[in-house]
Amino acid sequence: MFRNSLCQSILLVMAAMSPAAGFAMELTPPQADLYSSVSINPPSASEMTVCYGFVCRRRATLAFSGADRKALAHILSAGKANAAAERAALQKAVIWFDRRVGPMIGTTRRVAKADIRAGSDATNFDCFDTTRDTTSLLLVLQEWKLLKFHKVGNPRYRGNLLALQTPHNTAVVVDKATGIEWVVDLWPKNYAEAPDVMPVERWLKED
Repeated sequence: MFRNSLCQSILLVMAAMSPAAGFAMELTPPQADLYSSVSINPPSASEMTVCYGFVCRRRATLAFSGADRKALAHILSAGKANAAAERAALQKAVIWFDRRVGPMIGTTRRVAKADIRAGSDATNFDCFDTTRDTTSLLLVLQEWKLLKFHKVGNPRYRGNLLALQTPHNTAVVVDKATGIEWVVDLWPKNYAEAPDVMPVERWLKED
């Protein structure tokens, strides 16, 4: 009996460690690098690491409750008509995220385009944080099968100091039908404001 119990315990541990347990998402190398570069785990269907404090120097775990999942499913249900409607729903989902984590981590007074000059890393995101956080949220929504017209793309970068364009990163979704990449960029917005959503081609030319 002891041998049977031991075998059952080993099998349970192996099952918990397997991808089928829900911990592993299929990520592209650039997506995976978002997490390995700051030594955090990628998101799963049940939780994600929230980065803040500039380049993820501060971090917290957002464990999605049943109520969270229901709220996000309701938000995304408004985007079932077409790709444009889904992008509008994604904006609302990111607003939901901002409001959900703000009281938890102290970012309810965060400012748009925060960087070291903002003077308060503890209450702000830089663009590295918003890129990771937004990508994580999008990956969770994708894992929950809530995205119909888009898939999560690779993060994008812009920056040309010679043209006075400051460095900046953003999360991206890709329209499945057209292949067009769209940014979902929270960093240029204040707390609880809708993120920028525009084609990557246009975003790359902005300051």
